[in-house]
Amino acid sequence: MAAKRQGGHPASVHPQSSQKTAIEAPRYLAEDVDLRMANSNSSEQPAWQRNPVFGFFASLKLAVVLLAVLIIAAIAGTIYESSFDAKVARAYVYGAPWFNLWLILLGANLAVSAFSRWPWRKHHLAFLITHLGIITLLIGSLIGRIWGIEGTMTLFKGEGPTNRLLVDQRQLRVHDVDGIVKGYPAEFLHHPPTPQRPRDLGPLASGARLQIIDYAPAIEGRLNPKPLSDGGAPAVHFTISTAMMNQHLESWLLADDPQHGNFSMGLANIELKRGTAPALGRDGSPSRPQRGESEETDLEESLFAFSKAPGEQIGRVRKGGSTGAKVRLEQPQNGNKGRVLISLGEKEASFNVAENLGREIKIEGTAFALKIDDYWPDFRIENGKPSSLSDQPNNPAVLVTIRGKGIPAAEIAPNPHGGTDMPAAGGPPTMPAPGEQAPNHLTLFIADDGAITYELTSRKTGKSSGKIETNKPLATGWADWQLDVDKTMPHAQQSMDFTPMNSEQTLTSSAAADLPDGVRVRIQQNGETLEQWVPAGWQVPVPIHQWTDSPRRTSPSQIMIAYGWKIVPLPIGLQLLDFEVKRNEGSDSPAGFKSTLRIVTADGETATGSCWMNNPFSYPGAWWRTWTGFTYKISQASWNPENLGQSTVQILRDPGWLLKWIGSLLVVVGVFMMFYLQPYRKQTEGEPILPSPPETPQRTSKPARVPAIIGL
Repeated sequence: MAAKRQGGHPASVHPQSSQKTAIEAPRYLAEDVDLRMANSNSSEQPAWQRNPVFGFFASLKLAVVLLAVLIIAAIAGTIYESSFDAKVARAYVYGAPWFNLWLILLGANLAVSAFSRWPWRKHHLAFLITHLGIITLLIGSLIGRIWGIEGTMTLFKGEGPTNRLLVDQRQLRVHDVDGIVKGYPAEFLHHPPTPQRPRDLGPLASGARLQIIDYAPAIEGRLNPKPLSDGGAPAVHFTISTAMMNQHLESWLLADDPQHGNFSMGLANIELKRGTAPALGRDGSPSRPQRGESEETDLEESLFAFSKAPGEQIGRVRKGGSTGAKVRLEQPQNGNKGRVLISLGEKEASFNVAENLGREIKIEGTAFALKIDDYWPDFRIENGKPSSLSDQPNNPAVLVTIRGKGIPAAEIAPNPHGGTDMPAAGGPPTMPAPGEQAPNHLTLFIADDGAITYELTSRKTGKSSGKIETNKPLATGWADWQLDVDKTMPHAQQSMDFTPMNSEQTLTSSAAADLPDGVRVRIQQNGETLEQWVPAGWQVPVPIHQWTDSPRRTSPSQIMIAYGWKIVPLPIGLQLLDFEVKRNEGSDSPAGFKSTLRIVTADGETATGSCWMNNPFSYPGAWWRTWTGFTYKISQASWNPENLGQSTVQILRDPGWLLKWIGSLLVVVGVFMMFYLQPYRKQTEGEPILPSPPETPQRTSKPARVPAIIGL
């Protein structure tokens, strides 16, 4: 009514009163409109919009809580991934059931919030597009998580096509007596099973019940052959020990077995073969190598030195020949790492280990430089690799590399066994390069009558051969290592004992990082219980009883249990045709590598493609399949420098790929419209509500109308 009086009598209003009225009129109008809108909203809203459940899911408070938790979860997932690995982040955050539930709640909140604006108007368009984009993005992610595939496949040149995709998830596979391979999820990053709380996997085809009762992050496997009355292979058990390192190693060997016929110490190899040691020469000893005059050349040599054995050093010539250097390590004192003493001819030098670790230093008065590569306060050999048992200087050792130009040292150490060989700077065994056979080698031969002979190669003592008597030590010439054969089996079959490492061993042992994890399974049948550790990558036979056609009678049988990466069969097979490695000019460092693959389908169709780093290819290659995500994207993942006939590729199939991109595009368009396009900004700007314009004398008086700008 105030607006009507102002428009009907403009001349009779005092100027000050007119100004005051002009200021207050919008406020009255806004209050009047807000009141009418509030009254009309409650009466005009559909019943489903007034439902309390609908109001809860449409509330802004719920949206704030959902987004805040997701932000905190993303931060926690990033920390987990950087501190541990992607699997831990996936187990606790991104792949956890609560995270999926939270995303569903967010999608429901967005959808209900959009319907709470019904009926929609023009200025709702940007708001709706943004919400639709987020919902589409969530749906695409959900489709990819459920029906998507991602894994790796290792291929070997010359082998046939394979369709076995390895997925980054642990699985227990059972090859049952009915011929069916059954897979069970076996991820135990948190809440692993225990004997008191086992994970029950249900009954097998034989009626036996299968359970997982324990998990270990590191499992050590040892050969423990079983005797046979006939057949099999000869087996020998030996111990090899050193007083200098206070270390004792023992193992079984199976004759001529490619997997269990060799024992590697890193510094030396021991193997077992059938037969008798061959003669080393007409007089029973190797002939002395003939050497000509040497010329000055580039030399490079790596040397181990031990403070407890000043006269012993372990050397390996890397280039040219031996430098002839003598290296000693002083005993550390007062918490330091000691000093390295170098003797090169008549020149001597001393270097502080702690101050020069990892640095290359010139040796004054010589043409050589020295680099201290590594230091171990309590030196041990574990799985063929040098390591430190503790931080205390119980057995300090150092590895140094000496390089420069000179004449190779040609001294040949006498062989007490009757032969000669050139040592590395007068030292005993050498640490071989990856893939290179150790120059310190012991081959044991076992004859049909059980007699054991040997052929020994040592960089310190040369070559020798002879007969080994049981429980009589053999000096190897590798520092002070001594070998003792204490058990033999003329006929044996392979059998492994698996033992989990305790938590203290896992933390202190560097070799534990190379050991597989594993699970302990329990088989219960007919009142009998059998428990067995199954490490990752192994397939273990487990004996059971199978029912026969005769009533209440069983026959002995076995099932195969394997633990490892989840295997997903693909409808396509991949075959490696070729693998190329391009090198940087003037060096052996790789510049890139490419795999040429053949794709084979079940229908007999074939296709050929190549992939290299950052350049994948897709199959099928139709454009609409690529754009919709219904294709297999094949990328180069890794390669093996020691085997150029091997290649590992990554395979990805994401049917939600297109929805993710569409959702992301809709979010960008919606946000742009809300903030930069004028017709869609009225929700966010908060424009003032203006009064209706004055009525003209020709028009009849009508009730005041709400300006279009006010409505939501």
